Amino acid sequence: MITIRPAREADIPAISEIYNHIILNTTAVYQYEAQTLEMRKAWYEAKIKDGYPVFVAEDGDAVVGLSSYGPFRAWAAYKYTVENSVYVAEGQRGKGIGKLLIQPLIDSARGKGLHAIIAGIDATNNASVKLHESFGFVEVAHFREVGYKFGRWLDLKFLELVLETPANPVGG
Repeated sequence: MITIRPAREADIPAISEIYNHIILNTTAVYQYEAQTLEMRKAWYEAKIKDGYPVFVAEDGDAVVGLSSYGPFRAWAAYKYTVENSVYVAEGQRGKGIGKLLIQPLIDSARGKGLHAIIAGIDATNNASVKLHESFGFVEVAHFREVGYKFGRWLDLKFLELVLETPANPVGG
């Protein structure tokens, strides 16, 4: 049975393994080099320090997926918008784990009074596009040939979910 819970520091090696496999073997992340364990630890610590959630999917004792969100862009007026990330381990995809990992992100964003969640998805990743659409995300942009990996140009789609938050938040 798959359970979703907040990530712990002890999950960093498994998170790193999932993320690095995705970097090296897919176009879900537009990076070329695997990250070190120290890099993933710094990523995790920054998420926690900045108040961003990190969730893991656990099957027994094994971490089989992760999700998080972070800033969409660095400028102040974007503070109510975040960009999400959802990654599922090889051999575990297609089992509904991604679906289980997205809802806690949406709930967290609503609880923090955020207004929009952006998903940046490789245009050929139909499974991820359909997954996000099942939660109400809609395609708002399609950037042609903005990435280059595995000897080919990659298109990137942006999907957006607008949340029911106050029309005039504090500090805007």
